[in-house]
Amino acid sequence: MSLNKLGILGMVGTISNYKQGRHTLHPKHCIIVFPNIKNRKEANKLIGRTVVWISSTGKELKGTITRAHGNNGAIRAHFKKAGVPGQALGTKVKIIK
Repeated sequence: MSLNKLGILGMVGTISNYKQGRHTLHPKHCIIVFPNIKNRKEANKLIGRTVVWISSTGKELKGTITRAHGNNGAIRAHFKKAGVPGQALGTKVKIIK
């Protein structure tokens, strides 16, 4: 079955927050929520895919989906370099491959 039939490519999600602990904040690791992913089993199917966030200036930041986050379908994505800026929280990301 191809990826387009599964509806994975081009799927749009929302950056909800950074990964964080009690005393630390990790701007390279983002928690992303996709509206049609409802449980951990479906979220695990997205591991290894590439997501892209496009800034208002047109700059693209690419990240890789690394693992599920919780049991309700959220995922964690790891972005390279300096991570994702604070303006990205609440904005859209797209799966490109």
